[in-house]
Order: sequence, then structure tokens, then C-alpha cells
Amino acid sequence: MNETEQRRKFNSLVLPHLASALSLARWLTGDATDAEDVVQDASIRAFRAVETLRGEQPRAWLLSIVRNTAFTWLAKNRPKSLLVTDDEKVFEQAEAQMFATPRDGTAETELIAKADAENLQREIAALPIAYREVLVLRELEGMNYREIAALLQIPVGTVMSRLSRARALLVQRIGRDQAEERKPK
Repeated sequence: MNETEQRRKFNSLVLPHLASALSLARWLTGDATDAEDVVQDASIRAFRAVETLRGEQPRAWLLSIVRNTAFTWLAKNRPKSLLVTDDEKVFEQAEAQMFATPRDGTAETELIAKADAENLQREIAALPIAYREVLVLRELEGMNYREIAALLQIPVGTVMSRLSRARALLVQRIGRDQAEERKPK
């Protein structure tokens, strides 16, 4: 494959999925700038390997490269325990995609919705990486169980159990937070 064909294939199959790649990288690295570095490295890897892309789904193929690149980058640049983000753009995007909040236009409703979204964002960021990763791929990226299983190289049952556990942890943590808020002070 010559460079022109390689570039054409990359542009048509990979470039449309860069927003998903950046979203996944942000959730894995916890930082927009680091995510951009990861996606840049992953894009270079994808360009070099685009000729190997056959009947696979290009989105899952690219996200697999992004995931591997992110974990390699994290291992080199960060302690393993530092994976929490305070990047508000990531959370705003996740909230918009994941939980569309009906708004009646009142300041009070918008303030409550913002507080709920911030709480949800904090709890998602606090999930263990294995649960957060599956939750983001399913709920934010809209991937099905088989695609996630192929991307993460785990059985579909493991995807389902991790997703179930991630959701249960979110419900438990958010419920705990709400119960603590209701306690008299």
C-alpha cells in the first residue's frame, strides 16, 4: 500500500472516530492535555498500522489502540494510583451524553441539575479503572458488549459483570452521598 492509499484509508476509517478516541483517553488519563498526547501517539500508531485493518470495525480498532497507548503512557508518566480527573470539560460532555437533564428554566432547577452532574462526575471518576473503562465505553461511547469485550480482550460475561458492578457502585455511592446530605447537622 502506497502512502496515498494509506492516508486515504486512515482519513476515511480512522479520523471519524477521533472524538471517541479523545473521550476515552480523557477518562483513562484524567486530563485533557494528557489525553491529547495519548490520542496523538495512538493516531501515529494507527496510521502506521492502517493497512492491517481489514474487516474489523475501525472504531473498536482505534479505541483499542488508544486504550493500549493510554496505559503505556500512564505507566511511564504517572503513579498507578493517580487516575482521577478534575477536567470539567470531560464531565460536562459526559453529563450531556449520558444523562440528558430536562430543564424548566428556573435557576433553582439548573443549580440542582449542576450539583447532581458534579456529584455523578466525581463518582464516575472515583470508580476503579476496570469499571470506569467499561462504563465509559458502554454509556458514553455506545459500544455494545461484544465490541467492548473485543476491545478489552475479555469475555462478554466479564464486560457485563463489570458494567453491572460499576452501575451498582455508582448507585451505592450516590445514595450514600444523598443520605449524608439529608442528615441533620
